Amino acid sequence: MLGAAPGVGKTFATLEEARRLRESGRDVVIGIVETHGRTAISSLLEGFEVLPRRVVNHRGVALDELDLDALLARRPEVALVDELAHTNAPGSANEKRWQDVDALLDAGINVLSTVNVQHIESLNDVVRQITGVPQRETIPDDVLRRADQVELVDLAPAALRDRLADGLVYPAARVDAALSNYFRLGNLTALRELALLWLADEVDVALQAYRIEKGIAEPWEARERIVVALTGGQEGETLLRRGARIAARSGGGQLFAVHVTSADGLAEGDPSVLDSQRALIETLGGSYHHVVADQIPVALVEFARSVNATQLVIGVSRRSRAEAILGGPGIGGNVIRLAGDIDVHIVSHAQAGKRRLPTVGGALSLRRRITGVVVAVVGLPLLTWPLTLGRSPDALTNEVLTFQLFVVIVAVVGGIWPALLAAIGAGFLLDFFFVPPLYVVRIAEPSHLVTLVIFLIVAAIVSVVVDQAARRARAARRSAAESEVLVSVASGVISGTDAIEALVGRLREAFGMTSVALFEEGTVVYEAADESVASPDDEGTTLPLGASAKITLRGKPLAASDRKILGAFLSQLESALERRRLSAEAEGMRPLAAADRMRSALLAAVGHDLRRPLAAATAAVTSLRSSEVTLGESDRNELLETADESLEDLATLVTDLLDVSRLQAGVLGVTLEPVAVDEILGDALEELHLAPGDVRFELGTTRGVVADPALLQRVIVNLLANALRFAPADTAPVVATSELGNRVQLRVIDTGPGVPEDRREDMFVPFQRLGDTDNTAGIGLGLALAKGFVEGMGGTLEAEDTPGGGLTMVVELEAAQ
Repeated sequence: MLGAAPGVGKTFATLEEARRLRESGRDVVIGIVETHGRTAISSLLEGFEVLPRRVVNHRGVALDELDLDALLARRPEVALVDELAHTNAPGSANEKRWQDVDALLDAGINVLSTVNVQHIESLNDVVRQITGVPQRETIPDDVLRRADQVELVDLAPAALRDRLADGLVYPAARVDAALSNYFRLGNLTALRELALLWLADEVDVALQAYRIEKGIAEPWEARERIVVALTGGQEGETLLRRGARIAARSGGGQLFAVHVTSADGLAEGDPSVLDSQRALIETLGGSYHHVVADQIPVALVEFARSVNATQLVIGVSRRSRAEAILGGPGIGGNVIRLAGDIDVHIVSHAQAGKRRLPTVGGALSLRRRITGVVVAVVGLPLLTWPLTLGRSPDALTNEVLTFQLFVVIVAVVGGIWPALLAAIGAGFLLDFFFVPPLYVVRIAEPSHLVTLVIFLIVAAIVSVVVDQAARRARAARRSAAESEVLVSVASGVISGTDAIEALVGRLREAFGMTSVALFEEGTVVYEAADESVASPDDEGTTLPLGASAKITLRGKPLAASDRKILGAFLSQLESALERRRLSAEAEGMRPLAAADRMRSALLAAVGHDLRRPLAAATAAVTSLRSSEVTLGESDRNELLETADESLEDLATLVTDLLDVSRLQAGVLGVTLEPVAVDEILGDALEELHLAPGDVRFELGTTRGVVADPALLQRVIVNLLANALRFAPADTAPVVATSELGNRVQLRVIDTGPGVPEDRREDMFVPFQRLGDTDNTAGIGLGLALAKGFVEGMGGTLEAEDTPGGGLTMVVELEAAQ
């Protein structure tokens, strides 16, 4: 049973299902059910076989756990195991209860269990963001997905709050806090939506698996799924918003955006535009996907079928009318032809009919193109001369093929323009030297004309294909190099101790610059150079970085194609500079903030906590000295006792303040010697005026520790005083000792309210009382002093949760030899 929050009725529904199974003749046993004191749950247990629980004694606390061995030995047909995400007590066979359930399933026992949505591992961070409460007990998603059936126990948030207010979920003492914190209406609504969406997604996954298993390719319109095709152009925003409106009108439809790039690695579309559209789709509640494929229409339709899409939104073509007539149906027409049962929306936009001019120019370098021209000009006469020596009317085909081969060679060497030049020249030479009538540019036979035209066409096509292949190979190499540069930049920023220095060095290396210098307020702060740059006004390319920084590059001029990568470098450098500035400001403020907190706390302590005992002592002494009032012996003794206690409290506070000052100054005097722990415990009880029965002792070792006796006694007094203050009146704190290697651990255990894990560090900060407003509780120096004293003796002081609730303070010191 899956629920959105505690109290929705998971355990009740599970017991009802167990009762139904038992009445149908199934062997059902209750392994463990947590009633939490709810009478309705307890009444449902009547008539069931309930296995006794296994009692685990952990640090003096008795914990009830599932008796896994007994349940396996009983081997029922169905076992009910409540609270799947529960953490077992130390010493159990498995750390988590879901692992116990796995053992039962392996033994062939069917299991009924319960879990809340906040315990699902993949949703843990989302739940924490919603409720502000971290969940330490989680289960892997796979555990829940392996269930044969997941049933959602749903309850409206308002109804759940009513149940909570009526005391049907928590005891009355916890109701107000729960209603104003975790069980706020907004929290419960969000958790309910999260549970419904998780279950809906799992149902969708199961449906998809069924369709794959059965070979069902056509979409099932269980709910509308809209796919928007993005080209990387400005029209993408229009298409996304149209898709979002279609999804909204369908009521709960899903929105997908997909961008298809060609398999040769060439980017199609502006990356910055795609980034902004990706952010937009996420804002609209959809998801962004990137697909690499050779055929864009096929890829779009295949993606739409893979997500079980019902509608596909594409933009109207940018091609002109002439291009549409000569070039066929285009992407839109092919998508419609392939879509089948998927509805296709072709949306007009402002960019329709606006097509950027293609870039003119070869993919090969100027040097190679010149080489190709030279090969064509020199090679054609050299090739013609030997062919004329063996000329015959029947050899025209061989001569045409020879010139064809030569044109292909020129295309490989120099690209399209030298190859076209070679093709025209070869056609002229063929007509002049080999096609009758000879030595004139005239063709007598029509078949010779056809041969020559085919030759020119094939030569031109081969030249274009070779040039495009070279262009794509060069673009792919550049894309790979750009990717490598970007990866190295990102890894340098992430792993390097000085991101700015790494970026400056990598920038110089990537573009082959002689020097790269970063200036802040006219001063060089980072430089990678063979020759130093004295000023940003020196010769070179200077670019701004933020408000006060500049970067100067000296070396070869940057090509336009390099600007994109340079922009990535500059963005990273600007971010790194901003992070460094903020870090420096934060570092500079940290001592000031600490000093301000200490000063404020000290003033508060002096202004209130020191004034209270001083005022009491002053009033007592003034009354004793007054001649206007006649005091009896008992009144005089009471006033003297008040003055004595107040002055003693004052002396203790002043001593604590002085000790804190010594700790912070690093001048605490520590005298280490072997100390018997039981003797120090006795002295601490005496100082606190406690009887032996007020504290329970579990001394697991008699070995002494290396410590300063006076400081160790003050540590134990502080820890015991805190434990006594927060422990329930009917439960005595526990002091336990144990030995671990060459260390001795002393634990002071209480079963009070405990301290949240995220506030543990604050406990050891001076003048912190964690919200305690009791003016008799001191000024919040006890734990700070205790930690300082223990660390001064070479030990550690840490806080742990007490199993079952409460706080355990653990002192660890070196064992005496």
